[in-house]
Amino acid sequence: MPDKPLKTPPPYAIASVDHALRLAAMLQLEGGLTVSEVAGRLGVARSTAHRLLAMLVYRDFAVQDENRLYRAGPVLELAAHSQSRVSSLRAAALPHLVRLADLLDETVNLAIRTGDTTRFIASVECRQALRVGSREGMVFPAHRTTAGLLLLAELPEPELDEIYAAHRYAGRPGERPDLTRLRAELARIRRKRFAVNRERSERGLVAVGVLVHGADGAPQAGLSVSMPSVRYQPAQLESLVTALTAAARRLETTPQRRNKTA
Repeated sequence: MPDKPLKTPPPYAIASVDHALRLAAMLQLEGGLTVSEVAGRLGVARSTAHRLLAMLVYRDFAVQDENRLYRAGPVLELAAHSQSRVSSLRAAALPHLVRLADLLDETVNLAIRTGDTTRFIASVECRQALRVGSREGMVFPAHRTTAGLLLLAELPEPELDEIYAAHRYAGRPGERPDLTRLRAELARIRRKRFAVNRERSERGLVAVGVLVHGADGAPQAGLSVSMPSVRYQPAQLESLVTALTAAARRLETTPQRRNKTA
């Protein structure tokens, strides 16, 4: 087999982008780093390293712990998911999302959970001028999204306790949900088999979601419809849940997805 050609840098390299990408890889592969260590590794000033880290934190590629170390954030932690599984789920889901967005004329999304966060892996916007924009790639606290609530509701109590253990929120206790209230809400969601998010993840947004199961029957993702709160009417809820559930069942029985995830 012939040797692969050596990599050559692009003719118009952007130093700041290169630094950010190298830093993201360092955090993912090596763990906690200080600002000084980042500056030394990248050969930049501390102020530059701090700005790079702040941007990665803002975009959920990094988090700062109680010891002021920077670590991989929820976006990078999603590498624990098999890329082939996520990409095949997204590919199989997109036609169903397109049809559902056409049917409801609202933005529809597919999201997965990692720990206490939810990441949107697919999103199809509706045609209305006033609409919820694409959520693809965005990361939110799991307890603030329909998909996250639905997937949390399926967890055994000990696993839920571990995800929201107090020591995981050292230095940021305000981000830890009230577990008594959360458990009560998750119990209601298990009974109803759908979740409603009224401005919990973003002001002016309402979302309704249902579960999507994997080939083994285990909960795998959340399918949701998002709309401006001024357009949502409680009388719509039953029809929205019916449409979402039908789309989820069609996705679950997509032959292409069954073959790739079995």
